[in-house]
Amino acid sequence: MSRVYNFSAGPAVLPESVLKKAASEMLEYGDTGMSVMEISHRSSAYMKIQKDAEMLLRKLMNIPDSYAVLFLQGGASLQFSMIPMNLMTVNKKFDIIHTGAWTEKAIKEGRKFGEVNIVASSEDTTYTYIPDLDRIKFSPDADYVHICYNNTIYGTKYSRLPETGDIPIVCDMSSCILSEPYNVADYGVIFAGAQKNIGPAGVTIVIIRKDLMERADKTLPAMLDFRTHAESDSLFNTPPTYAVYIAKMIFEWLHDMGGVEAMHKINMEKAGLLYDFIDSSSIFKGNVEKNSRSIMNITFSTGDKDLDEKFVKEASKNSLVSLAGHKTAGGMRASIYNAMPLEGVKALVEFMKKFESENR
Repeated sequence: MSRVYNFSAGPAVLPESVLKKAASEMLEYGDTGMSVMEISHRSSAYMKIQKDAEMLLRKLMNIPDSYAVLFLQGGASLQFSMIPMNLMTVNKKFDIIHTGAWTEKAIKEGRKFGEVNIVASSEDTTYTYIPDLDRIKFSPDADYVHICYNNTIYGTKYSRLPETGDIPIVCDMSSCILSEPYNVADYGVIFAGAQKNIGPAGVTIVIIRKDLMERADKTLPAMLDFRTHAESDSLFNTPPTYAVYIAKMIFEWLHDMGGVEAMHKINMEKAGLLYDFIDSSSIFKGNVEKNSRSIMNITFSTGDKDLDEKFVKEASKNSLVSLAGHKTAGGMRASIYNAMPLEGVKALVEFMKKFESENR
């Protein structure tokens, strides 16, 4: 059976060249005589893998030395608790722009540790837009401002950052990290689950300004304290070694492609191709306001639930899989992360044209 085009929101498509290299090294990595999955995380062979992964990520994102790069576990969801436990310690308050399921989770967890102030929300239209940033009034005593830069479920994306002054921005980049250039210095914390643009599920990247880590109370449990992981180079306990190994190879793949800037151009071409067809279609309609559209997760529908289901079913028969929208959003969703080739998007558009002609 040949490989399909996988439009899953996550775990998501991985570069084929990386998968082939991983397969070739499955039984024996280098001269170790073992698989990476068998190597001790304290061995020099593994420690080099993790060190190289951090070095490559720092280079790809131009991460300043004043930031720590952590390889953690627990998924991005753990950060909805871990971040307020570490950072919401001065005034016991943070502001948040509510744009869907992931900020909803952050609100719920944050309220266990202090006050969460929803300064703006797009809930009124089921999260089809990013709120007008110029109209938002932030709390002067907020410990930080939380945003989700790209919403995987609804297909929205920030086009710029809110102006928060000296209040640090905590940003969930799980579904958009490495898809376009970001100025890391604009953020206090960036966090991202791996299973979209970084690698397989199991490792979570946290990029945190070092001075912010000192806000944590010293009574915080060691595993939930960012300082623990920073001081031990993310080796306080056994890390998800194989996930870090794959992430390192994806960072290499991205570097060889020309870096994040080159990847962004490709992503814009892919998204433009799909949005252009949707906008000209007689049966497909985009779900998101145009100025809030994601280039990673493209949501659309026909307006007819039965026709949507027919589309997803027939697309799967044509090797275009995982196109059903999230259960809370309905319709369809094409996740076109970094590893989705342009050919996959072209194949999807051609199928959509065919489906449209047969179902007018």
